[in-house]
Amino acid sequence: MQNKFKRRRFIKNAAALAALVGLPGKNSFAKAETDDLLDAACRSLPAKGKPVFGLKVPPIKQVGVGIIGLGNRGYEHARLINAVGLEKTKLVAICDIRPEIAKRSADFLKENGGQEPQVYSGKADDWKQLCQRDDIDLVIIATHWDEHVPMALYAMQQGKHVALEVPAALTIEECWKLVNTAEETQRNCMMLENVCYGNEELWLLNMVEKGIFGTLTYAECAYIHDLRELLFSKTYYYKQWRTYHILERDGNLYPTHGLGPVAQYMGVGRGDRFDFLVSMSSLQAGMDAHSDTVEPDNDFYKKKGFKHGDINNCLIKTDKGRSILLQHDVVSCRPYNRINMLTGTKAFHKGYPSKLSINGHAHGFLSDDDYKTYREMHAHPLWEKLQKLAEKNGGHGGMDFVMLWRMIDCFNRGLPLDMDVYDAAAWSVVTPLSELSVQLGSVPVRFPDFTRGGWQEERKLGVMAG
Repeated sequence: MQNKFKRRRFIKNAAALAALVGLPGKNSFAKAETDDLLDAACRSLPAKGKPVFGLKVPPIKQVGVGIIGLGNRGYEHARLINAVGLEKTKLVAICDIRPEIAKRSADFLKENGGQEPQVYSGKADDWKQLCQRDDIDLVIIATHWDEHVPMALYAMQQGKHVALEVPAALTIEECWKLVNTAEETQRNCMMLENVCYGNEELWLLNMVEKGIFGTLTYAECAYIHDLRELLFSKTYYYKQWRTYHILERDGNLYPTHGLGPVAQYMGVGRGDRFDFLVSMSSLQAGMDAHSDTVEPDNDFYKKKGFKHGDINNCLIKTDKGRSILLQHDVVSCRPYNRINMLTGTKAFHKGYPSKLSINGHAHGFLSDDDYKTYREMHAHPLWEKLQKLAEKNGGHGGMDFVMLWRMIDCFNRGLPLDMDVYDAAAWSVVTPLSELSVQLGSVPVRFPDFTRGGWQEERKLGVMAG
């Protein structure tokens, strides 16, 4: 038993593990020890271009947009980009391998605003034609996870800016490819982390920026969402792609909804950085049990041996000494929760439901009236400006609309985007690092520094700069 937890030990399936988490040079790990894998995981790769901190491009009066993937998220992006309005953006082209899915979006756009984008559908590489168009400035990628990086790289190489769904990448190597290609092409690569634009999250960010929380020390965040019905659905996820990830991988497969806002509160990448994590998964039982309840013609009927533990916990330490507890649970009956807990020397917040405690007040949370006062006093200007439009157009309570409106507005005005490729990489790399930690007995795993030291400069977050 003692040998199981020794840091330095031989890994029989080192090459397979290196390939799973996508270590650069993964083919060289035919024989390796634990330390070899851990060192490779945090190793920086040579730069191929100049940094893209605060990347600006000339103002684009009407942003030409192409969308690849028109299923659950892509259809919503098309609907909301349309709602942003033709004075700011135009949907030039849309693409989905399924003709009937592409037609659904095309019909909606024609009936609701009169937009008639070029439709690409039916062939596996039709999306490349979309990326090659000269009248597209921004490509939105809303396909299944495995396609995010290949499509993003190609789009940037065609001179396009990219906004891609979460997580941006699945492996360490993919994260580096996004960073290097963005730097090489000087194109924006923003992950569409909608929760960073939630009303509660921007309110908290505003209070942090004003110093109301004092010095931040600790946070808890999560993606807790019972997806069993959807994971076993034969139609919701294209060819049940997400279920195969849970079948084959064990770690935190969906970290960014909870972690993204916390990273922004703490200035990760802008004065602080994720240093290392420790990850641990519970036993797997929920998927095995639910497989007995689905229809016999389902590919996962009575399927056993899913690798993903029901609940994964990651404990992350930052360079400044802050700690973050991050949870992933998509198969238990726990009610939906992102936790959104934040601790500072002067204030404390917990979400679901949102409650606030301020140092100097009576012990416990603020009364409803006092809480309302803080919400109104420190509401984020972006939400104050867009609240009516957000309520009208919706999208996860309006956060989707606010996110897309703000992104397009930044292009219109020639401003840097709120989130950059370094954020996309740092938040997404939690998945392969957590897998590595779990497989090696929950050992600490250090984060790669995708900024190559640039994180040490305290930079104001775009959404707080105007």
